[in-house]
Amino acid sequence: MQLTAELSLYPLHQNYIEIVLSFIAELEQHPSLTVRRNAMSTQISGEATLVLHVIHNALNTSFERFGKQVLTAKFIPGDFSLDQSE
Repeated sequence: MQLTAELSLYPLHQNYIEIVLSFIAELEQHPSLTVRRNAMSTQISGEATLVLHVIHNALNTSFERFGKQVLTAKFIPGDFSLDQSE
């Protein structure tokens, strides 16, 4: 099954931009997944098991490196994009 997750990471630190970009970079290391960025969130699409596994690993890595953070997530089956041109 294909799955799209819309993610927003909220680090509880002043240097939040570095932390968010590091989290997104972890997601982007997987060429079989599609990662889309916009000003409000990041979307990751692909095979459901892999999407969930990659999010889990990226979040664990971010927790270990940077400490407390909040991740909000929305999941929708299929390959979904907020970009109306797709």
